[in-house]
Amino acid sequence: MDPVTVRNIKIGEGRPKICVPIVETGKEEIAAQARALADLPLDMAEWRADWYTDAKDCGKAVETAAQLREALGDIPLLFTFRTAKEGGAARISEAEYVQLNTAVARSGYADLIDVEVCSFAGQARSIIREVQSAGVKAVASSHDFDKTPPKEELLGRLHYMKELGADIWKIAVMPNCVRDVLTLLDATLTVREEPDSRPVITMSMGSMGTVSRLAGEVFGSSVTFAAAGKASAPGQVNVDRMVQFLETLHV
Repeated sequence: MDPVTVRNIKIGEGRPKICVPIVETGKEEIAAQARALADLPLDMAEWRADWYTDAKDCGKAVETAAQLREALGDIPLLFTFRTAKEGGAARISEAEYVQLNTAVARSGYADLIDVEVCSFAGQARSIIREVQSAGVKAVASSHDFDKTPPKEELLGRLHYMKELGADIWKIAVMPNCVRDVLTLLDATLTVREEPDSRPVITMSMGSMGTVSRLAGEVFGSSVTFAAAGKASAPGQVNVDRMVQFLETLHV
């Protein structure tokens, strides 16, 4: 598997990269949090634009992305509008979702863009192509905050992401028992061992699934999300503690 190179990091090579989400609602607060991240031991930042009050205004979203780019320096930026259907903070129409992601991709301020390929199945392929044509990496994603589907279904979603041509494949699920965590880890390892695999990001959410955020290098997940202040999903570990864990587990 070839890693995906974004600025100064290679996703899919070495220990999992640490990504810290920005989950503020106002433009100035977003920029301030980005400036604060520059002093933390992280590899990437994620702007969770679904928290941003003016996210559906493409002009304002691009302006805020520009501020983020300046504040983050050479830290790679992942742009994400997580829909309410997949655990996010806001609702958005399909047309608005396409327009927003296209505008941010074309702006050049984001290095990666998250695409919810199950919620927007009809537009997923065209969004991914549009993102990639702008020179931005596409992260195909799928989230289930209620349960962990069977391994076969998880693999089916990852294979669908492969068929769409996404650069990175991401799945997050909620465990209802310990064996659900094992199911997620098993699916992760299985797909990483397949020919022509791409970097994958997987996590089992909540406190029960925390081990999946720590053991990515063992099972094949290339990025782990850690919190610096507000968490964007249940089970995220503080970024400083995450660094300690990953250094201990580095193989």
